[in-house]
Amino acid sequence: MSTYQMSDANKNFDQRTEFGNLEANIRFINETGVINRKTKILEIGSGNGSLLNYFYKNGHDIRGLEIKESRIEESKSLYGNLPFDVLRSEVLPFPDNYFDVVISFDVFEHIPDSDKHLKEVNRVLKKSGIYLLQTPNKFTNVVFETIRWKSFTKWKKDHCSLHSNWQIIRRFNAHNFETSFYDIPIVTDFFMLKVKRFLGVFGILILKVINPDKLPLSLRTNFYIQARKISL
Repeated sequence: MSTYQMSDANKNFDQRTEFGNLEANIRFINETGVINRKTKILEIGSGNGSLLNYFYKNGHDIRGLEIKESRIEESKSLYGNLPFDVLRSEVLPFPDNYFDVVISFDVFEHIPDSDKHLKEVNRVLKKSGIYLLQTPNKFTNVVFETIRWKSFTKWKKDHCSLHSNWQIIRRFNAHNFETSFYDIPIVTDFFMLKVKRFLGVFGILILKVINPDKLPLSLRTNFYIQARKISL
């Protein structure tokens, strides 16, 4: 099992270029213990390549997919050439039973057809393969996005596939995945900056009253999920 120290993550990532809550995401990957140097990994939604670069430069066999070519170009200016491909459809451009682990962070909630997505992830995973993902909680994210967009409807186009914990369990089970939820603290410097940027001082005051890391897993603002492919 590879272990990545949080202090190292903070040294390697700049808040100005950090894509997603990398500190929390790496902590989650550490706790699952499913990735090592022999693991064949696919990251879906690599953004500007920050996490992809982190694993690639540490000698891992990893591929990245991203739908926005502009982000891939941004990654080149930040990290040089990475094993990055453009995702042009819902079909993942890889053979069946190809990867040991698929990872995605802040991606699942943006996918209109989550059933098709899970079918494809299942297809490219090897027997007993693992899907590691983070996605916002439907109940808490609706409140955040409504305040952020100052609208009850504008955010729905972007966050079109939000799920509650029991909806995740049911949907993943329907696609032959067994799910486990992880207790991962998400109130990092990145998280605080994001809240302040979108909600201002009001958001910081809310965090002082209600710490999302102290809530029951079913009420957390973000779900960290390990989904193991069930062999039939």
